[in-house]
Amino acid sequence: MCNGNIPPADANIKASKTAASVFKTISKTELATHNTPSSAWCAVHSENSAVDYTDGHVVLDITSFASKHPGGDLILLAAGKDASVLFETYHPRGVPPSLVKKLQIGIMEKGSYDSSFYSWHSDFYKVLKRRVVERLEERELSRRGSLEIWIKALFLLGGFWFSLIQMYTNTNFVVATMWSLTMGFFAAMIGINIQHDGNHGAFAQSKFVNKCAGWTMDMIGASAFTWEVQHMLGHHPYTNVLDGIEDTKKAEGVDCKIEDKDQESDPDVFSSFPLMRMHPSHTPSWINRYQHLYAPFLFAFMTLAKVFQQDFEVAISKRLYHIDAKVRYGCTWNVMRFWGMKIITMIYMMALPIYFHGAVKGVSLFVFGHLACGELLATVFIVNHVIEGVSYAKKDSKQGDDGKKVGRPETMMGDTPMEKTRKDAYENSSNEKDVPSVPFNDWAAVQCQTSVNWAPGSWFWNHFSGGLSHQIEHHLLPSICHTNYAYIQDVVEKTCDEYGVPYQSEPSLWVAYGKMINHLKYLGRGKNE
Repeated sequence: MCNGNIPPADANIKASKTAASVFKTISKTELATHNTPSSAWCAVHSENSAVDYTDGHVVLDITSFASKHPGGDLILLAAGKDASVLFETYHPRGVPPSLVKKLQIGIMEKGSYDSSFYSWHSDFYKVLKRRVVERLEERELSRRGSLEIWIKALFLLGGFWFSLIQMYTNTNFVVATMWSLTMGFFAAMIGINIQHDGNHGAFAQSKFVNKCAGWTMDMIGASAFTWEVQHMLGHHPYTNVLDGIEDTKKAEGVDCKIEDKDQESDPDVFSSFPLMRMHPSHTPSWINRYQHLYAPFLFAFMTLAKVFQQDFEVAISKRLYHIDAKVRYGCTWNVMRFWGMKIITMIYMMALPIYFHGAVKGVSLFVFGHLACGELLATVFIVNHVIEGVSYAKKDSKQGDDGKKVGRPETMMGDTPMEKTRKDAYENSSNEKDVPSVPFNDWAAVQCQTSVNWAPGSWFWNHFSGGLSHQIEHHLLPSICHTNYAYIQDVVEKTCDEYGVPYQSEPSLWVAYGKMINHLKYLGRGKNE
């Protein structure tokens, strides 16, 4: 999994016919035991000689390679699991077959991942990645950060620390409160503009600088490791997808062993906010009827819940719901960093305000800052995936296009937007055969169906939101710095149109926010009301 000078996008893994006789066969149970930085194996899907994906998977030992990996220890997030999505999304130019061959130690048992929700039997994603890379090369843009993000990062870091110091030293509590709210604003902006790219390996060419950028998540009080587990192993690969079997077992009070849990389930749709119905497969309760009214207030508590509850639960249990977190918290140094940063941040974010303003006012200033931070973060995140017109999916609900037991993504209303976009593509083509086939559960197509942009093409809003306004581009290409999204947006949209894949966007954040509130209202009342 390399990011250096590598072949075109379609030069990935070539699985030979003799692989089974050369390499040992590895089970999912055995693979799951190699899930720590000291012993890291991962599975990735294989390709045949025609560069078509097969249903087979090869197993790679990435333990020693992690120290040489151009993207840093980001690669260790793949340990112990099927890392096909990470493999594809973080290498838009592909991975050298020679490197894969060097790292390969086995093959997965036949049928190990037959239950996967996703299909990879389409060239949609390969073509899209190739065109995006070509656009970046045409504009002479680095895939990772350039001067734009450095200037913004310095401004945001300066604003955070200046606001924090002003909050300490201003004796007027009202003015100190204003500085606390300002500090919360800068903390949120650091989260979406610096740590987000850093932990995705997209902030800079240097893996050390990326690690430092990612560390700013700890600087503002949360844990970058917990964020990586939830965001990069749960939400990004499996957006708005819910494992129906696991959900049923949880409702019955049954908790499977972590190694038996299905990794293909988005924790954001059932865990980010209590008292919220975020997925149409969930049964609404009486209080959900009012969620569109209390949601904006609940959003403000997001970072407080992360800092004081989720971070500690994950660090101690080494799991986040159905996701094994040993890839991060199985390392002693990482655990030391977690506890050390929690202590340090509590000193300058709570202890010092108490020292300067007294216990009640000091704690109040800490809370006010978090409320401002949480409200902004939740607002710019939730409008991208919980909004009118967006699709959801549930595993094992219906037969899919490729014969697997999967359901096509559907909106809250039960329709499939991709049916319409495919029809439009046929009508706009002189020959239906010229429209390439894309399964409804194609991984990249699902990302487009479950994500929504707002203010597409806007340089200002792209910078303000850290690229979240171009959510489709970000989910398809998370290793590309967000400063590039405004320049590749038209390429992605045109490719979607050509292939008949949905590309939903709203004209502004305000329109998107209004549609999100309306959608929450509808979700809260259930499908039939």
